[in-house]
Amino acid sequence: MAHESFEDHATAEYLNEHFVSVKVDREERPDVDAVYMEAVQAATGQGGWPMTVFLTPDAEPFYFGTYFPPAPRHGMPSFRQVLEGVRQAWDTRRDEVGEIAGKIVRDLAQREISHQGDRVPGEEELARALLGLTREYDPQRGGFGGAPKFPPSMVLEFLLRHHARTGAEGALQMAQDTCERMARGGIYDQLGGGFARYSVDRDWVVPHFEKMLYDNALLCRVYAHLWRATGSDLARRVALETADFLVRELRTEQGGFASALDADSDDGSGRHVEGAYYVWTPERLRAVLGDADGDLAAQYFGVTDEGTFEHGQSVLQLPQQDTLFDAAKIASVRERLLDERRRRPAPGRDDKVVAAWNGLAIAALAETGAYFERPDLIEAAVGAADLLVRVHLDEHARLARTSKDGRAGANAGVLEDYGDVAEGFLALASVTGEGVWLDFAGLLLDHVLTRFADPDTGALYDTAADAERLIRRPQDPTDNATPSGWTAAAGALLGYAAHTGSEPHRAAAERALGVVTTLGPRVPRFIGWGLAVAEALRDGPREIAVVATGTTPDKSTTALHRTALLGTAPGAVVAVGAVGSDEFPLLADRPLVEGRPAAYVCRNFTCEAPTTDPERLRTALNEH
Repeated sequence: MAHESFEDHATAEYLNEHFVSVKVDREERPDVDAVYMEAVQAATGQGGWPMTVFLTPDAEPFYFGTYFPPAPRHGMPSFRQVLEGVRQAWDTRRDEVGEIAGKIVRDLAQREISHQGDRVPGEEELARALLGLTREYDPQRGGFGGAPKFPPSMVLEFLLRHHARTGAEGALQMAQDTCERMARGGIYDQLGGGFARYSVDRDWVVPHFEKMLYDNALLCRVYAHLWRATGSDLARRVALETADFLVRELRTEQGGFASALDADSDDGSGRHVEGAYYVWTPERLRAVLGDADGDLAAQYFGVTDEGTFEHGQSVLQLPQQDTLFDAAKIASVRERLLDERRRRPAPGRDDKVVAAWNGLAIAALAETGAYFERPDLIEAAVGAADLLVRVHLDEHARLARTSKDGRAGANAGVLEDYGDVAEGFLALASVTGEGVWLDFAGLLLDHVLTRFADPDTGALYDTAADAERLIRRPQDPTDNATPSGWTAAAGALLGYAAHTGSEPHRAAAERALGVVTTLGPRVPRFIGWGLAVAEALRDGPREIAVVATGTTPDKSTTALHRTALLGTAPGAVVAVGAVGSDEFPLLADRPLVEGRPAAYVCRNFTCEAPTTDPERLRTALNEH
């Protein structure tokens, strides 16, 4: 619609004469997008983007839809016809329009979630959620449902945690197979790492080529956790390649992470075409590599004469097992192709830094760096966290939603910003042993308790109580492309409570998880992060304190700390520091054992005997 209607001079002139036009960036203002999308879905039974909404001067919606063509088509009126019809209704039937708008607003008000369940999810609800996922699972291709297929990141995290806690092999198998199919498909960038937004087909072959920060942060963490659970070489490679993609392609000069890379780019002839940067033909491969290596690359990456994309071009995949090919030769081929691709016009980058998505990236990079002994990745996580503290946090520890070029935007952070950034800070605290990140997480979660939670019911809202007033205060516990603010906050609250013993934070997490009791068995695909947090709650979560002899970790402390981080217990928190340190509450009253560094494992107010042996610690953390 931007090209067809908004850039059309006659349409623009009519709009400017008769309407006040507002274009909403839903990354900047997810709250505005949410309330009007809810109105569209309530009235029409479906939603989507572009979303077209006509409002009264009081911002109450009275007519809406999604896409309107520039000329009548397939029974749809043109956008110009819609504009003329709305203008006529406003001029001649304004009272009727006002009644419609008022009814819509009243109906939306009744949809508020004031009561989300009396109890936290139990074994029955989690088992029913797993059964529901099994029914929707695609056993031939991995993933859930049909085309288009989106990476089910939060569901995969639930499956890994459920397996870790219960030993359910079916859960692990669904996670493994889905991760392998995605990693071998065209949705994954086989040269540069990183995932595209989604696959337009069921087989993960043809992607929508846009690369989003949030997808790659979530999937980097999932593959790192899959490696932690299975030792898979493929999971290790994908986790590291995705982490390297984040740092190489999305890190800004200020240390944060940009939102996205565009799907389209110049195809070399001056036209912007989707996928131009990523696709190949056999001829192009041979031109770069020579005939023999070009044919090898075509076989290895599934590049055919017919093509798997458009106009005889192919998206690179890994349709065959890597063991059938010489590893050194493939490494050389991949590097030469990547060098050649760098000479192509690159996709544009959206340099907007979104707080929530950076929180997800911080957690992923911190953990991936720790697992694979890549301090550079941990440093990148710290750099992004520093930017959020310096630029996004004000003197009252309130978050700005976005920044650009090191300057905070005007829009206030929403619940997902507070939840995801707190989650990132908690992961960073566990990895670095720096208690300041736990403190910052606590400041953010205090806002969740005081400004985003209903004091009577514990229900959570997407916007703060003192935020700009909209026709309705948005509130949605279900996941979309990222964890919902509701479940992200629940997870961070639970982790902070495990670190500090704070009963108010744990109670708030448990109240928030009541909605998972209701929705988990019914729509598990759309509340995966809530289910993952519920798994952490069922497991305790476990609290691991590693006490060291001094502020400079020795080999024994490092071994215990690394073992603690590699434990698969769902949602476990880790504190490491010198004996007597006050940086982490978990270190209090934890002495050395015979003068040696020791690890303490506790859950549900019960602690096991401390150990100085990493193997004994590993056993304690990985038992169900």
